[in-house]
Amino acid sequence: MSNATFNSTINNDILWSATEPIVKLSQRGTLIDGIPDGVLALIAPVVAYWAFSLFFFTLDQFKLAEGHKIHPSEEMLRRNKAGQWEVFREVILQHIIQTVVGYAAYKIDGPEYTGFEQHDMWAIKNWLYTIMGPHLVTEYFTDDIIHFIYTYVFSTVKIFVAFLFIDTWQFVLHYIMHYFPFMYKKFHSRHHQLYVPYAFGALFNHPFEGFLLDTLGTGIAMLLTQLTQREQIVLYTLATMKTVDDHCGFVLPLDPFQWVFPNNSVYHDIHHQEWGLKFNYAQPFFTFWDGLFGTRFPGMETELKQKNGRRVSIKQYKLFLQNRGKENAAKLAKLKENLAKEL
Repeated sequence: MSNATFNSTINNDILWSATEPIVKLSQRGTLIDGIPDGVLALIAPVVAYWAFSLFFFTLDQFKLAEGHKIHPSEEMLRRNKAGQWEVFREVILQHIIQTVVGYAAYKIDGPEYTGFEQHDMWAIKNWLYTIMGPHLVTEYFTDDIIHFIYTYVFSTVKIFVAFLFIDTWQFVLHYIMHYFPFMYKKFHSRHHQLYVPYAFGALFNHPFEGFLLDTLGTGIAMLLTQLTQREQIVLYTLATMKTVDDHCGFVLPLDPFQWVFPNNSVYHDIHHQEWGLKFNYAQPFFTFWDGLFGTRFPGMETELKQKNGRRVSIKQYKLFLQNRGKENAAKLAKLKENLAKEL
């Protein structure tokens, strides 16, 4: 069952047979002629990263969605400590590392095979017969339903479990990077040179951190959930696009990532601010670890009025930033006034 794929077919005669079908393995074909699925799993996330980043870069350069932008462009140029060319080079290095490691793993694993799917679906049907009886199985679990469960539901569950593992892996290591000053200064501080995040800066990390959190984390998630190469394409591409979206600097009204997942660009933007460094560690999909460890920004429900996991609107967040800026300016003015009196 763990080997469910996105291209299994169904043979009703085999599923209804009382005799266990024979497994005849053959090497699986490819989604794209000439490109093995395992190689496509390495290419797809890199293409998705730059294509999705280019989309947000275009919005920014041509000012096509200014009302949905978190920070103005001049603030990005003024506050960020790393230039865009430096960011670009570091991300390219990150992609080279993850591709080399991924390709080595692909060569070690070898080719994938097909031919077991009918046997697995037959086994599922017989297992259902055992626990439910032939009548209920015949009535509620048609061959098409069993085929759908095997082909899509199992794969979806595996990818969702991989999401949960990646969130857990990255939260723990992200927390450690902030908790120990040496780890933060040596590695994680590079990512926080971007106080105003933008899309193609999503993977701007120290190479060691990038390998540890992203490359190794998703690789272990793949191994634990026994993802097929086609499932790997989905996991790696979705995780990559989600990371880009978290750093995009926009809150677009029809952005599916920001509607489906509670962890979004506003949630992560808070973590990139000086006052938010010790909050909102969770990434890239969910926020439950912040809730369990008490590291969720305390103003999410009060100042930002986030209720029941609903996303924070761009209007609410901009008002929050504006008020916070006024408060800081007032405190600074008061401090200067007190210093002038002492002098």
